[in-house]
Amino acid sequence: QVQLVESGGGLVQAGGSLRLSCAASGTIFSVMAWYRQAPGKQRELVAAQTLGGSTNYADSVKGRFTISRDNTKNTVYLQMNSLKPEDTGVYYCNVRQMSSSREYWGQGTQVTVSS
Repeated sequence: QVQLVESGGGLVQAGGSLRLSCAASGTIFSVMAWYRQAPGKQRELVAAQTLGGSTNYADSVKGRFTISRDNTKNTVYLQMNSLKPEDTGVYYCNVRQMSSSREYWGQGTQVTVSS
């Protein structure tokens, strides 16, 4: 059973920075990603990174957020800079297991950006 432990959320003023972490237990993951869900909105992809290092970002965060992963620790990070109030939401870690392509979700961590 894969377990994900997220950390790093919190309250920050606009223009500030936060770093999210997600540690996954067990196996190798082909893709590790971050999604977010703002109140009253659908969950959306923020950033994703493959095992080979390729990355994909939502247009709204390009140039401000950076995803990275440490494959030796099965951990994915999201460095968020120049935060805006519209970045507020619950951020979820998502991983895809290489062997089965099954996806797993973290419990979510709240990010609140005040204006």
